[in-house]
Amino acid sequence: MAVTNAASMTIAEMREFASFTAAEQRYIRRSLDIGLSRCDAFRIWGRTQGETAAIRSQYVAYQELKALRGSIPSESGFDAIEEFIGKITRVAAFDLAQERIECFSAFRFLYERLLGAEARPWLPSAFCAAAALPQIRPERRKMLLQSLSEAAATAPGWSDRAPSFYPEFIEEVAA
Repeated sequence: MAVTNAASMTIAEMREFASFTAAEQRYIRRSLDIGLSRCDAFRIWGRTQGETAAIRSQYVAYQELKALRGSIPSESGFDAIEEFIGKITRVAAFDLAQERIECFSAFRFLYERLLGAEARPWLPSAFCAAAALPQIRPERRKMLLQSLSEAAATAPGWSDRAPSFYPEFIEEVAA
């Protein structure tokens, strides 16, 4: 039964990933490669000088991830909130400013994998804070903030189940 449940959760995660735009899927895979140090992102994702520069900037922005993983505050206390929210907002703002993430669902999918399930309760706050910054174009800001559902914004609790599906780069095969 547990194996069946785990398999169905993985399939649900795959379906969710498939619902994202091609640009979101590409950005999530690249971000996971960079944020989880899975491979040389320059070699796999750097098709142009512009992409190589963006990857370099992302490596710099993502240097905060290790500290963030180790400093996720408890849901019940107010200790360490300022430092955590400040750092995650800065990293999230970088990602949203790249204009590849179109909605909260894609953001949540990415950050659950970058930071772990323990970060889930903090993701709506981080998303709203980053999306509302003046560095995000006003029309984009509106679109991003409207993508956060009332259910996600007011959830009474969050699953502590770790994500099981981590999408990876798949090389195209010549026909």
